[in-house]
Amino acid sequence: MELRQLSTFIQVAQLKSFSRAAEALYLTQPTGSAHMNALEEELGTRLVVRSTKELRLTPPGQVLE
Repeated sequence: MELRQLSTFIQVAQLKSFSRAAEALYLTQPTGSAHMNALEEELGTRLVVRSTKELRLTPPGQVLE
């Protein structure tokens, strides 16, 4: 687990947007998504539910937040 992955997660959780989180962290959106995917894979669970209309935290995501 890397600090940049956790930073990305925190921004995504607060802003409810991968694009806005990436912008806040001065990353590209694909890089931010890659950080989230790596963190979720390392933890073995989904942290956010992604849909076209909304982004919300899963129960494990709520605990990590």
